[in-house]
Formats: sequence, C-alpha cells, structure tokens
Amino acid sequence: METSSDDTRSSADDALARLIEGNQRFLRGEARSAAVRRETLAELAKAQRPYATILGCSDSRVPPEWIFDAGLGELFVVRVAGNILSPEIAGSLQYAGSHLQTPLFVVLGHEGCGAVAAALASKHEGEQFRSRVQLLLVSIVPNLPDFDELLTHEEQLSHAVESNVRWTVRQILDSPEGQARVAEGRMKIVGAIYEIETGRVRFLPPDERT
Repeated sequence: METSSDDTRSSADDALARLIEGNQRFLRGEARSAAVRRETLAELAKAQRPYATILGCSDSRVPPEWIFDAGLGELFVVRVAGNILSPEIAGSLQYAGSHLQTPLFVVLGHEGCGAVAAALASKHEGEQFRSRVQLLLVSIVPNLPDFDELLTHEEQLSHAVESNVRWTVRQILDSPEGQARVAEGRMKIVGAIYEIETGRVRFLPPDERT
C-alpha cells in the first residue's frame, strides 16, 4: 500500500515526539531497563522497523539508544566522528530511507565535540593532525563560522557544533536522494544538539530551506 505525504509527515512528527518523550524519561532517570523478552528477539530476527534514523557522533558519551531511551529495533543509528556526511554514510542513510522507510532523520551533534574542536584548530590556528584525521576534518571545516574574538573558546565551539549539524543537514537535503524524498513528502530531517552535562537534547529550529 502506498504511503501518502500526509501520512509520512504524521509518522515523522510521531517519531520526533517519541524521541522527545524518550529523552525526557532519560532526564528524569526513568529510562526503561527491563530485560528484552525472548519473543521480542524472535520478532526482531524476522525484520527491523525502526521509527527514526539517527546520524550521530562516535563519542562514547552520546549513545542515541540511551539518551532517547529507545529499545532494540527502534532506531537505525549511524555514528561517525563529527556526525559528518561521506559517501559511505550517505549509503547507509539511503538504505534507511529506501529500504527501512524511516520517515524521520536526525543529525545529532553534541556540546564539546572533539572533532569540531579539532576542525576549528585546523582552520584558525593551522594545526595539523594525523592524515586520516585531517581527511575527516576536511568535511567539517568548510562551513565553520568565522573566528569571533569577542567569544570565549567554549562559545566559539558551541556555535561551531551547531553550524556543523546544520551543514550536514543541508548536505543531505541537497543530495539527489534527499531532494527527491523531500519533493515526494517522504522525509523529515531535523538537527539536534546533545548537552553532555545535562543529558538534554535540544532540537534546532529549521533553516528556511529545511
């Protein structure tokens, strides 16, 4: 049965509400911790039906399943340092959209991101890192904000983290697959920032283009 664009938007909004509710449970210390039933594992062995796709950072302090209080099979998670977009990452996202048909995509950055901090040092201070790390930073540097001497280092990093999330969102939307799915009304994508000290996920208001 075909899914209408209105149904997709409704599903995406429902998925976003589930993420927000899960993060609120996490903040209250009421996360679900019951053991997974054998019947649940048997059902998951047949197929996966995640309600959202998360592109997040590899940082060990930012596990999406924990901070959104999600169970097995509920989230399709792709993690890479700096939550960047690469051909390999794009392939995973395309799989999530075309095969798993998750209506909601979230680009999840986090405060104090080491990859973004390294990109800032590379851009503004000329610092060089190991070759593979430097290649990763090339994906972050182009859209970093200009250096502002009036801001503290922490404020600069916070602005850069948000800018990097928005940059990844725009790259996904500008891809042929992203443009096609948005035109069909089959995808909603949002950016978000995880606050490590508080555990809160802050969803970003959309740019005009998103």
